[in-house]
Parts: sequence; C-alpha cells; structure tokens
Amino acid sequence: MQTYKKILLAAATLLALGQAVAAEKLRIGTEGAYPPFNLIDASGQVVGFDVEIGQALCAKMKVECEVVTSDWDGIIPALNAKKFDFLVASMSITEERKRAVDFTDHYWSNKLQFVAPKSVNFKTDKASLEGKVIGAQRATIAGTWLEDNLGKQVDVKLYDTQENAYLDLASGRLDAILADALVQWEWLKSDAGKDFEFKGDAVFDDDKIGIAVRKGDPLRLRLNQALKEIIADGTYEKINAKYFPFSIY
Repeated sequence: MQTYKKILLAAATLLALGQAVAAEKLRIGTEGAYPPFNLIDASGQVVGFDVEIGQALCAKMKVECEVVTSDWDGIIPALNAKKFDFLVASMSITEERKRAVDFTDHYWSNKLQFVAPKSVNFKTDKASLEGKVIGAQRATIAGTWLEDNLGKQVDVKLYDTQENAYLDLASGRLDAILADALVQWEWLKSDAGKDFEFKGDAVFDDDKIGIAVRKGDPLRLRLNQALKEIIADGTYEKINAKYFPFSIY
C-alpha cells in the first residue's frame, strides 16, 4: 500500500511539473517608439503605458508574456504572421483595420490636435492652413485625417516614426504636426518640445484605442474580461496615474 501511495504521489508530482512546464506563454506586440505609451528605455527594455497594460492583462489571465517590437508600418502584418499574439500599441479602432484584425473594447480614448511653435500665430481653419507643411506619422489616424480633410490645402509630410516628425518640426522643416494629443502632451513637457504648444481645438475627438488580435481569435474575449477586471480592481487607475495626472480611459 505504501508503495502504491508513493507511485501516486510521484505521478501527481510529475503531472504538476508537466503543467508548470506547459504554462501558457503569449507575446505582446508593440512599436517601442511612441512615448509615453511604448518606448525603449536606456537599458534596452520596452516600457510605457501600453506595455504595463499588456502585462497587467497577462497577470489577470495567469499567462507568461514577453514583449516583441515591430515597426509601425508592418505591425498588423506582423500580428497576422504570428510574430506575436496580441497588439498593444495605441492603435485606433477603425473600420479599415477591422477588416484585417479583431479589436477588444477600448482601453484609452484619443483626440487629435495640432502642435506648432509658441512664437507663431498658428490658426487651424482651412483658409489659414493653406500652403502650410504639416507632418504626421504614417499609417496613423492623424495622417489619414490630414490627407482626407486637408490634402488640398496643405502639404502633408508623413514619417515612419513620431520622433522623426518632431525632429523636422524642431528644425523648421514643418509648420506644425498633427498627432494624438496625449503623445504631444508628453513631448511638450520635454526639453525638445519646450518651445512648442497646442494650437486650436482638437480636430477629431472620437478615437477609441483597442488591443488587436488575429481575426476570430478567442483570445479577444479573454483580454476583454481581463480588461474589465483591471479596471474594476484599480490596477488600470494605478497605471494611468503613473503616466498622466488625469484619466485617459
């Protein structure tokens, strides 16, 4: 009998070890070039609001997660090529993107606003914008909005990263930038952005940001449940407060 019990105990131990070894692992995709939402810090770690939200969702789902970065232009193809399992990269939920991926419920809300030098009386009506050179990041809501709404009035310059757009604005090659207001807000606080300011009101303020998964992936439902849980238990609020002195939900 003792021998039998030992065999059962050994079998249970092996089963538990096997389950531990087989723990689910998921990969979080992000850009790594969109502070304060996602960026690579001085130590080479991918950090930011998006990353912390993704990690909090993984904790709720009781899965191990690693972060994988991808260039913005190819980030949806990378998701569909299974280079990562879900995408937390401050991506706007649009009808066009919904044809390629599925989205969770939103996890923050966005609006678009112009930024230009403080020294310039920059007006944002169409007549005043005539002939201006305006920058935005390629394949973003801001870039699309500029081309769709001001493509005939302004010279639209699109960039592979937001940082490169800022560099051209600072050097005088752009009259202004249109981008997510919260990303601009972060840049305006920096030394590089101290001579610039918001201009005019938000031009688009109904932009919801979601987490993308491959079409039909049941992971979407699990992420939605985890998102509800981190909002309910205060985890979301704590992460929000680390980056912004107001709610961005």
